[in-house]
Amino acid sequence: MSSILIVEDEDVIRSALRRLLERNGFEVSEATSVQGALEQCQGQDFDLIISDLRLPGAPGTDLLQKTEDVPVLIMTSYASVRSAVDSLKAGAVDYIAKPFDHDDMLARVQHIIASHAATEAESPSPQPRRTAKRGQAQFAGMVGSCKPMLQLYEHVRKVAPTDTTVLIHGETGTGKELVARAIHQESKRADKPLISVNCAAIPETLIESELFGYERGAFTGATTNRTGLIEAADGGTLFLDEIGELPIEAQARLLRFIQEDEIRRIGSVQSRKVDVRLICATHRDLRALCDEGKFRQDLYFRINVMQLVLPPLRERGRDILELAEVMLAERCAALDKQPMRFTPKAIQAITTYTWPGNVRELENVIERAVILSEGEEIDSDALAIDLELVNVSQLRGSGARATEKSEQSSKPAQSDKDPNEDLSLEDYFQRFVLEHQDSMSETELAQKLGVSRKCLWERRQRLGIPRRKTSKSAATS
Repeated sequence: MSSILIVEDEDVIRSALRRLLERNGFEVSEATSVQGALEQCQGQDFDLIISDLRLPGAPGTDLLQKTEDVPVLIMTSYASVRSAVDSLKAGAVDYIAKPFDHDDMLARVQHIIASHAATEAESPSPQPRRTAKRGQAQFAGMVGSCKPMLQLYEHVRKVAPTDTTVLIHGETGTGKELVARAIHQESKRADKPLISVNCAAIPETLIESELFGYERGAFTGATTNRTGLIEAADGGTLFLDEIGELPIEAQARLLRFIQEDEIRRIGSVQSRKVDVRLICATHRDLRALCDEGKFRQDLYFRINVMQLVLPPLRERGRDILELAEVMLAERCAALDKQPMRFTPKAIQAITTYTWPGNVRELENVIERAVILSEGEEIDSDALAIDLELVNVSQLRGSGARATEKSEQSSKPAQSDKDPNEDLSLEDYFQRFVLEHQDSMSETELAQKLGVSRKCLWERRQRLGIPRRKTSKSAATS
């Protein structure tokens, strides 16, 4: 049984987290300060420490230097996201924003403990803690450690060594080509070519000759023999991006290639055997296209052997900021600029914007901001993103799963709830507001919860939590 130490001074959060972990088979100890945590560590070995960032006395980050052999997961409010990112750089294994989703917390705890155990088993000698931990959020060039991405990494690891055809599905800009490259790099074909073809970028009249090649004299202008892209990928991998845009005629020829492992150049009577691993990608619903007669059903069944789904950026929670940090460092280096950092307002904008253009849009926004900004900081103005697109009813970082749970919950607030009861995301929101609205202004409440004042007001209305205007805090907010 894995042992976990919770370091949290808020009774409600500590009790709820303890019940969650114990219910899922973990042995749990508690502390309310760094000093108390260190005393606990002297008498027991822990597999993981979950610590709040702000504690009475020393901050939770002090545990990073004093418990080097134990991974530390930092909890923080969105008002302290900048500090959370700094704690990652200092050696924290991960961070999670409060109020957190229970499924998200449990998934991260299980992943951290399993990864740490695997790292310990594989390392014949101790490794620097920071290097080992930071690598957990990256895989074959992909950055992120939300649950959908961790699942994606696992699927890539399993399918890459095979020759199975893969279909990658995801919105435009989510990084489908990056997944294809990861599969190729992790495969036995890594030393062979990876040929990428954007089916939407090649005119219909040229797509067949580009894919299959042609013989001299096959048509007007064919003055030499031409090797097609499929043949050029022989021994390696062919990546067909946006395969849903492939014309019906080309689909028939592609189907024959998949079935027979051979191609025939245009104008030739000879077929050529090829050894090519096929990876396809699309943002469209291929099954619906089949029903409309725009995509061959037999081809769909051939390519849909192993389907990998890339989540949109808006559903990746705290991955958004981690990606932004990585991109910022890369753009500063590429543009020969001094290292920069995001201001708290920029962080808030990045983590609340819905990113309809996904990772590609994030990359473009950051590159533009680096070019236009002077000094060491990038403010929200430099990002120039339309925050009107933000869904203010969604708590940042909780992901689609938490949002669905919150939309289903519309019970009036209960002021007599047992503080030791297992709390959901909405329960925590209600309890926190009820307990602190007499001592905090609306602005302070919103900052602690990591939401805007408008979002706080909307959630009060929906959950039936009246604002106590007669209180001192309400009068001064």
